[in-house]
Amino acid sequence: MARNSRTDWSRILAPVLLAIIVVAVWETAVRSGAVSAMFLPAPSDLIARFWLELTQGPLLDHTWQTLIAALMGTVLATLVAVPLGYLIARIDWVDMAVTPYVTASQAIPAVAVAPLLALWIGYGLTPIAILCAVVAFFPMLITTTIGVRALPQDVLEAARLDGANTWQSLAWVEAPLAMPSVLAGIRAGVALSVTGAVVGEFTMGGKGLGMLLTLFRDANDTEGMFATLLMLVILAVGMFTVLRVLESLANRRQRRTSSDMRQQLDAASENDQVMTVPLVDAAPLDR
Repeated sequence: MARNSRTDWSRILAPVLLAIIVVAVWETAVRSGAVSAMFLPAPSDLIARFWLELTQGPLLDHTWQTLIAALMGTVLATLVAVPLGYLIARIDWVDMAVTPYVTASQAIPAVAVAPLLALWIGYGLTPIAILCAVVAFFPMLITTTIGVRALPQDVLEAARLDGANTWQSLAWVEAPLAMPSVLAGIRAGVALSVTGAVVGEFTMGGKGLGMLLTLFRDANDTEGMFATLLMLVILAVGMFTVLRVLESLANRRQRRTSSDMRQQLDAASENDQVMTVPLVDAAPLDR
């Protein structure tokens, strides 16, 4: 117990200590003149500028636009990737037909897809959300497929022995067991969707952190660019952390579901053994 406690604290303290060292060296390098503040603002100046943009500037409004686009893209990608990943895992001909095209699509960069979406759909929130979905789609599909294929067969057999039909097995057994893998893919997709939103705002305009980065770049405002990048990091890490918590809860449910179904399978096996024990021949009666 003590060793596990030390390990948990080490996982927290190690990145915090590294961040403190990096920030201290960064601040010292800028304040001493070794690095020009024109190219790399000091952390203290960056925090001050970030707070100014957050409270008095347009940073918060642009953040909401990027967040909405990223969430819309994540939801859209989930609605397509999760069912398709399940079909690929369960139906061989779907796997053979779809997988080569999905793999080939990853060779096309998002920055090349954005102008096509603008040409086909136009400008605004919708094409940016679709671009986010395109970027987030692949990791969701892969993790869903792997998660479904890795489901324990003995647990699925226990559900069938319990009388569950296909839909009941999917809803009450397969979905809870595969949920950690699905959420892991969504967690990766969320971070990528933020990147997709920024790329879309770069190429298709509108409001958002990508547009704000463009404005600060054109004005040669390094502090403003770093403040916007800091908000992007906070946005991605926040969404990632929320899904990580949901994934932990899903892992607990998965372990509980697996344990319950295995207990039912063991009970069914014991009952079968009792039913199949041969009866001992009774001693012949004396005549």
